[in-house]
Amino acid sequence: MKYAILTDLHANREAVEAVLAHAAGQDVERYALLGDFVGYGADPAWVVDRVRELVRAGAVAVMGNHDQAVVRGPSPTMRPDPRYVVEWTRQQLGVDQIDFLASLPLERREGELLFVHANAWAPAEWGYIQGRSEAVRSMGSTAARITFCGHMHEPQLYHLSTVGKAGDFTPTAGMPIPLLPPRQWLVIPGSAGQPRDGDPAACYATFDDASAELTYWRVPYDTETAGAKIRAAELPQRLADRLADGQ
Repeated sequence: MKYAILTDLHANREAVEAVLAHAAGQDVERYALLGDFVGYGADPAWVVDRVRELVRAGAVAVMGNHDQAVVRGPSPTMRPDPRYVVEWTRQQLGVDQIDFLASLPLERREGELLFVHANAWAPAEWGYIQGRSEAVRSMGSTAARITFCGHMHEPQLYHLSTVGKAGDFTPTAGMPIPLLPPRQWLVIPGSAGQPRDGDPAACYATFDDASAELTYWRVPYDTETAGAKIRAAELPQRLADRLADGQ
């Protein structure tokens, strides 16, 4: 089966539409959606509804930290800008949409594949995989051979040998990578809705479990319209600026 792996959609309709259109041309049979469907962007209701449609059609979906924040409401320690975005997002969503976000699991295991937003060692604590040490900790916390993670907005790939030797590299878009056994692998596709590696093009990946081939993709989209919507909604200006910069 061929999967399209999307994460950190962040209420960015223009990016999500572009990624789904691109994935439709890759013979994708199933979607895996790794959380953070809301936050930052101006179209949370549209994105949540699109995710619900994909789930009804058989997609895997897990909860992200932004989804949880919107479900629970802002915490007392939250900084002013994130608090404002959470409160604004809650006003844009209906009860059924918030209930859908609340119903999402923190992780999903299917055979040798694990789907999770942040990491495998403590999914509910939202720790970041910022480098090799955290990746090894995550891979060591699961028997899954391949873990797909979101949370980090830059594409990255990690691997761990049976003798504990770890490696990592930044992938090249469009180049298939065989995820061969017996190594464990940890795949971070990068953010569809808010990339932060200096390239504004939306990120996602495809994975064919028959051939064990993983391919990272970059998809240009209309960042100008997405940013204009953020400004029109009177969300923090920097959230619009960073879409054009890929930061």
